[in-house]
Amino acid sequence: MTKCMNLRSLSKTISQIENDRPKSLKILSELYAKKRGVPILGITGLPGAGKSTLVDHLIHHLRGQSKTVGVIAIDPSSPFSGGALLGDRIRMQRHATDEGVFIRSLGSRGAHGGLSQATHDAALCLDAYGFDQIIIESVGVGQTELDIMSLATTTVVVLVPEAGDAVQTLKAGLMEIADIFVVNKADRPGAEQMKIMLEAMVAMDSKMGTWLAPVLLTKADKGSGIAELWKAVLQHGEILKKDPAHAKHQEALRRAQFLEMCGEAVKQHLKEKLISDKKLKAILEKVAKEEVNPYEALKKILPSFVRRGRGR
Repeated sequence: MTKCMNLRSLSKTISQIENDRPKSLKILSELYAKKRGVPILGITGLPGAGKSTLVDHLIHHLRGQSKTVGVIAIDPSSPFSGGALLGDRIRMQRHATDEGVFIRSLGSRGAHGGLSQATHDAALCLDAYGFDQIIIESVGVGQTELDIMSLATTTVVVLVPEAGDAVQTLKAGLMEIADIFVVNKADRPGAEQMKIMLEAMVAMDSKMGTWLAPVLLTKADKGSGIAELWKAVLQHGEILKKDPAHAKHQEALRRAQFLEMCGEAVKQHLKEKLISDKKLKAILEKVAKEEVNPYEALKKILPSFVRRGRGR
């Protein structure tokens, strides 16, 4: 099978997982057996900071090193179709014919942490399909970006010189997720002041004693600072390999992710039962029409699910 054919197969696989996850568990299980633990670079930050342009130049830099790159761009979803609205692939069109690059936009579909529900599974697909580097660019929604730290090996928070007030507001969240800070559009006034402020924040509140998050200046539209950024990403990766706390942290994240998977499976099961069971469906319709107190209805239906679960 050619590389081009592989990319078409990958695209179809991600679509199936995104649109019909309950029926794709077999595929995901097979992909998990093939995963290699490829590092994931998370790119997040405030809207308008130039994240997509930064990713575009990172792809170019990595391709110059003959590395294959898989990108997942999380966009705000249409409230009507659930599809991605912004389409970050438009900003990366120069890579469209490069068979060493795969770029996929996913709708956030209401996820409040900046990541789509299918993002974890899409990243697994990219890993299993053999990419050297995975990049996830998440929706720029501010402090609720914390979900990205549950997936990324290294998280880059992208800001602009004018974001001083926002940085002060989001200080706690930024300190929690940022492994590297980037002040993009550094040719604008205030870039150096922003760098100094962030460095002071890092010095006062570092989340890892072995790693102080560097603050880098970039001009992504000109490709300036990209090589330095990638160097910092590699340095962070090497630090993590030697940090015993990182392994414990990964265990905690995998535990939390599995519990979330269980919750999604149970939710889907209950949804199907509420639709297929005539008695339960009748209660659901009464709740929808406000003919019954939803909390009283919940008290009535929960025992039936518990009994059915025990009887299996």
